[in-house]
This record gives sequence, C-alpha cells and structure tokens, in this order.
Amino acid sequence: MIARQIAQPIQKLMTQFPIISVTGPRQSGKTTLLRGMFPEYRYVNFEDPDSRLYFEQDPRGFLREYDNKVVFDEAQRVPQLFSYLQVKVDEDKMMGQFVLSGSQNFLLLEKITQSLAGRVAIFRLLPFSHRELDAPDTGLKPADVETAIFLGGYPVLYDRKTRPADYFQSYLETYVERDVRNVLNIKDLNAFQLFLRLCAGRVGQPVNLQSLATEAGISTPTVKSWLSILEASYILFQLPPFFENFNKRLVKSHKLYFYDTGLLCHLLGITESTQIRQHYIRGSLFENMVIIELMKNRYNRNQRPDFYFWKDNHQVEVDLVSLEGLNTNLFEVKYSFTPKAEFLKGIQSFRDNAPEHRRAGNNYLVYAGDERQQRSAAIFEPWRNLKGL
Repeated sequence: MIARQIAQPIQKLMTQFPIISVTGPRQSGKTTLLRGMFPEYRYVNFEDPDSRLYFEQDPRGFLREYDNKVVFDEAQRVPQLFSYLQVKVDEDKMMGQFVLSGSQNFLLLEKITQSLAGRVAIFRLLPFSHRELDAPDTGLKPADVETAIFLGGYPVLYDRKTRPADYFQSYLETYVERDVRNVLNIKDLNAFQLFLRLCAGRVGQPVNLQSLATEAGISTPTVKSWLSILEASYILFQLPPFFENFNKRLVKSHKLYFYDTGLLCHLLGITESTQIRQHYIRGSLFENMVIIELMKNRYNRNQRPDFYFWKDNHQVEVDLVSLEGLNTNLFEVKYSFTPKAEFLKGIQSFRDNAPEHRRAGNNYLVYAGDERQQRSAAIFEPWRNLKGL
C-alpha cells in the first residue's frame, strides 16, 4: 500500500479531538487509508441501506453498539447522526472516539458546522500526489510530464493498472452522476454531461456563466447550481482572483480547474499521453497539474491552501499567488522545456504594483524541463520538484 502523506497529521490530531473527519473525492483512497491506520476501529458504511435503517429506527441503540473507535463512512447519508455524536462525545470526553468519512464535501461540512464545531479536526484526502508516487518503494513515478498529466492520481489506475478510458467512463457514470441525482435530482443527464465537458474545455480560463449557460442550453442559475455540486463532489474548483489594494483595474472572475488531470484529459477526449504535446490547451493542462499538486502538498500537511491568481486589464498575469504567513509566493507556470526570463513579466508587474506587505516572498517559474536554476528574479523549478514546494 502506498503511504499517504496525510496519515501523520491525522495521527497527531487523533489525540487532540474526539472526532476526525476525512473528506475527498470518491475513490481517492479514504477507506484504504483509514482501515490501514486504524485496524482496531470498527467500520460502518452508510451507503449500506441496512446500516442506515438501523440508525434511523434506533439511533440510541445504534450508538450503544457503536460507542467507541468507529469509522462512519459516507456519514452525510444520515444527517441526524451528527447531533447524536455531539451529545455523546461531550458526555464521554474521549479523544479519537470516532472517524467520519464522506465524499460529498458540502453536505458533510454543513452538518459538521451545524453540530460538531470545535469537536472535529477536518482533513481532505485528494488522489495520489507526485510525492506519494515518487516514494522509493513504489516504482510508480511517471515517466514524463505528459504521462503525469494523462494519468492523474486516482489510486485505481496504479493499484490495478486499469486503463484510464475504462476507469474514468465508469467513474463518471457510477459516482458523479449518482451524486448529481442524489443532490439535484437532474433528469437530463445528457445536458449535465455536456456541461461537464464544456467546463473541461474552459480549464484555466475565467468563468463566464452566461457563455456556459448558452452553450449548455441551461439557465445561468442552473450553471451556478451545477458548478456548486461539482465543487462539492471534488470534481472541479474555482480559483479566486487576488486584488488586494492594487491601484489598477483587475480581473475579478474566478478561474476553473479540475481536481484530477486524468479525469480532465478523459473529458477532453485525450486517449494517449502523447496527444497532450499537440493539444490546443496543453498549457492549461500543465498549469492545472501544477496548481493541484501544490494544493495536495498543503492539504497533506493539514494546511489550507490560500491560493489565488492575479491578472490586470492589460492581460498581464500571475498563474498562482500563494499566501503563506507573511510571505506572498508567486508561481508562473509554463509548458516549456526551455525556461526563459521573459516568462517572468507577470511576476515582475505584481511585485512592482503590490502594496509593501505583499512584496516579500519567493518567485517561481515552474516548467516542463528537468534542471533547477536559482536565478536572481526567480527560482526556475522543474515539474518533478513540485513535491518539495
């Protein structure tokens, strides 16, 4: 089993909180992780209708049986559970008493916020990171940058050697569409599939709700609703713009990215990794991979990514602005095997125009080559070094 980086911070906070929550995409490895970390804990999956019925008919009897050291998977399926757990952990005052897991982020966090605030430590487990795949004993290190983008990080592709086309088609039909039905009761799944592919074609671009609505043949409120569900299911996310105290006019639309580039490639119709080299949005695919890897690194350290992009009305931009303590770290991302100083135009403009307290921090150019270069204006960082950032 591939060691997950997030295991150490989870183990640490088990001694400080009565409840641990682990959320993340379906099939990102949550159950494997928790069963491996806590073999002495009993496991209850609320996808099982018998388990749901048992709790719903006799919640107190259920919690007398499952009173300590229990993993409750897909806990958002039984909303009343959270209120009962609040009472129980307050009475028992035991650390590490329960573990909650779920793949519907919005529903799970909504219930935690309502009933368990201050009693639960929240973690997010995304698919495998480069650091996890590059561990010496795995032998799973991607051969090249295109392979890394094409495969993404879902464990099944590495554990079972499943073909990406087979896996992702099943993933979309089995998990994404089911989640959509459960939450939104969408009847026209063909329209939703079209919408999802339209989102894939806009990766790395500012979100234009009206344009999406027109092309998908749906209303703007429906676009907002469907985007929210895709975010809650860890399919895609929106990167907000950074515009703190800048004097010039700045772009304020969010940018669209996917949590996994393998799924993104599938939605774009990419069937071989070599096709990425000539693809019309290869730069955005590379950019998406870099941003999600940096995000994984922070979640795996139990840190919240404070990420933005910056762009002014002259189209000068910085791909990623990362706020880390007192430092504002800037990342320019280029699918190029030859780093060039001209790629740093956006970083230089940001530093020149930013308020004084935003000028401290590191500058990075992440590119598709192999050599790390420490230059005066920025660190030129090869894509394989993302695991250390």
